[in-house]
Parts: sequence; C-alpha cells; structure tokens
Amino acid sequence: MTVEATTERVLRMLALLQRRSSWTATELAVEVGVTDRCVRRDVQRLRALGYPIHATAGVGGGYQLGAGTRLPPLLLDDEEAIATAVSLRLASGGTVAGAGEAALRALTKLDQVMPARLRAEVRAVHGWTDTLIGPVVEIDAELLVTLARACRDAVRVRFRYAGRDGGERERTVEPVRMVTTGRRWYLMAWDVDRDDWRTFRLDRMRATAATTWRFRARDHPDPIAFVQRSVTDAPYRYLARVRVHAPPERVREAVPPQVGRVEAGRDGWCVLVVGGDSLDWLAAHIARLPYEVEVVEPAELREAAALLARRLAAMAGVASERTV
Repeated sequence: MTVEATTERVLRMLALLQRRSSWTATELAVEVGVTDRCVRRDVQRLRALGYPIHATAGVGGGYQLGAGTRLPPLLLDDEEAIATAVSLRLASGGTVAGAGEAALRALTKLDQVMPARLRAEVRAVHGWTDTLIGPVVEIDAELLVTLARACRDAVRVRFRYAGRDGGERERTVEPVRMVTTGRRWYLMAWDVDRDDWRTFRLDRMRATAATTWRFRARDHPDPIAFVQRSVTDAPYRYLARVRVHAPPERVREAVPPQVGRVEAGRDGWCVLVVGGDSLDWLAAHIARLPYEVEVVEPAELREAAALLARRLAAMAGVASERTV
C-alpha cells in the first residue's frame, strides 16, 4: 500500500473519531475498509502525531479522541473550514484586546492549507462583505480569564471601579456571570459593600484581582435580563416607556437589546423601555419605529414628539412648495 493511501486512511479514521465520542475497532475497520489489526496500527500513527486517543478494553469499550497537552493538527471538512475562516475574520475586529491579531494569524495559517476551491469561496465572502459595527471598547483577555475563573470557582474579586463622575472606588464583589452586548462587556455580581446585585462595565475596572475568599452561591436574577435592565435604565437622564402596537419579537428585531427593553403586553401591544439623555433624541428614534406608538411616560416626551411632528410637517410643506 502506498504512503498516500495510508495517509488518506489515517485522516479518514481521524475524521470518524472527531465525529463520534466512541468507536470500537471493528466499527472503525468496517468504516475504513481494513482489518482490526490495521486499525490499531493507524491509532498508533495518530498518537505519534499528537492526537490523544484513549482505548478502553472490554464490553462497551473502544477508542475515544481526548484532550491532549498540546494542540495537534486539526482536520476540518469543507463546511467547518469555511465557517472557521469567516468566524476568524469577524473575530479580527472584536472587543478582546490582542484577539484580533491572533485571529488574523490563525486565519493566515488556515488560508495556507486550504484547497484552492475553498480559499476562493472564503475570499469571495470576505471580499463582498462589509461589517457595520459602531465603536467598540477593547477588553484585556487576562481580565476576561480572571473573571471567568472567579465565576467558575466562586471566589470574590477586588478591583478599582471608575464611576460616571470619573472617581475610582475600591469594590469587592461575588461574580456570577459576564454578559457581552457585542460592543461592551459587563459583569453581574453581588456587591459585598452595598449588599445588592450590581452590573459593572469591564472597561471601567482597574487592578482586578481574584481573592482566596470563597463564597456560597446565592439565588440570583437571570444575568442577561438583569444586565439588559441595568444597561437600558441606569445610565440615562430620561427613561421612556411607550406602548407599541406590534408583537414583542418584531420590536426586538428593530431595537437592539443594549438600547431598549421590550416587555410583553396585551391586545396586540407591547411595552418598550428605552433611555436617553435627550427627549428630542428619544422622540426621533421612537418615531422611526414602523408601528403605532403611545407614550406612557414621561409626559415631557409627548411635548418633544409634538415639536418633532411640527418640524417634520414644516419640512414636508417646504418640500411640497418647491416641487410645485
């Protein structure tokens, strides 16, 4: 048997091991078309390449692909290769400091070993796609790891936190979960000093360190809902509640979760909660919704909406006169 045929057979066996958690030698032999003895030799070849393949004897035993001490070469099918390449391209403009460069390095390596037909498809996707993303705040990867471990191990974290007034204060928290909106990262945690649940922006944290103080898990709100409520309610001068004549899922499609919160209503209406530092801004953005809207609060928003309506009517009137 030629070296090329042996290599192709070994790669096919590797693909099978990646596809399912466990295979018997007989099953692999049938799939690949060889003997059980040949399967054992090919398993040894894969181990020599760095793939940690575990063998379990007895009834119900077989071969399993485990986690190793180093990263061996990966075997990807066409769909996996394209999906990985596109994801790496998107990750190159992400919010984690240093991850963009690492993603581009990985993308370069993948591009070098891709077949020409796949490389052409991936480059077509990249060449004919633009990304519309607003300014993002980069987060140090080490901070993410520190907080993730603290959440996993249930240990308290200390850090200095910059408030909206610019002053920094020492905080001690019991972290539960990190939540990202795509533009910013947040930590939901129990604030030990204030004895309450809080949301913290990761980009405002300084000198973050995990302690050795373990805490007992508390019953906590849903992290995603809690962070969304904090993001949409707290930072703004005005908080508007409006009724929208549309299903909640339709309104959520039009309003990003970091901008507004949509609550279920009745009789075909839902409630949109959105914050802003300007009533004029709120009126203009709410008016862009393609649905009937009723202002619940604040009352000043109705005045801002009325002023916006007069301005739009005036603009429409001028445009009509010029076309006559």
